[in-house]
Amino acid sequence: MERLVTTEIKHYGQTDLGDIRQTLLDVHEDAYADRRHEEFVQRFPWFVDHWGGKPGFSCVIAWEENVPVGFSYGAPANPGQEWWQEHLETTPQDASTFSVSELMVRPKWRKTGLGPRLHDALLGGRTEAWAVLTVDTKRPRLQTMYEGWGYRKVGENQPFADSPVYAVMMKAAS
Repeated sequence: MERLVTTEIKHYGQTDLGDIRQTLLDVHEDAYADRRHEEFVQRFPWFVDHWGGKPGFSCVIAWEENVPVGFSYGAPANPGQEWWQEHLETTPQDASTFSVSELMVRPKWRKTGLGPRLHDALLGGRTEAWAVLTVDTKRPRLQTMYEGWGYRKVGENQPFADSPVYAVMMKAAS
C-alpha cells in the first residue's frame, strides 16, 4: 500500500538555476548511488547546465521538512527537434512539445506517489500540445509506469554513444 507523501512542491525557472543547481545534483547523487560509477551518470552536471540554459526551462522540486526529496525538469522542444520527430509517420497538426528531461525521486520517497505529483506539477499549466520523455529500455517497469500516466512508446533512441537506449514516449499534454 502506498503512503501519501506530505511534501511541498515548488516551481523554479531558468533564472533560479544558480540557486537550485546543487540541490538537483544532491538528489541525483542519492537517486543514482548504485550507478554513480557509470560515466554517463557522472555527466549529470552537464545535463543540468544544458537543460537549465534552454529558454522556457522549468523545474519543480519536492521538499519535505526543508529536505529536497525529488524533482522534475524540462523545457519546450525546439520546433523540428522534438524527440518523437523521426518516429511518427505524420507530424501532429499542433507539434508544440514539452520535453520532460528528468524525473528523479530519492530512494526513501519512491513508491509514495511523489513521482506522478512531480510530473503533474511540472506539466500543469503548460501550453504545449504534447509531452515527451525517454526511459531506459532496460527499465521496463518504468516504461509501464509512464504508460499508466498516458504515455505511449513511439520509438527508440540512443542520443549518445555511452548512453542507454531509450524508449521515446509521448502523450497529449492536456
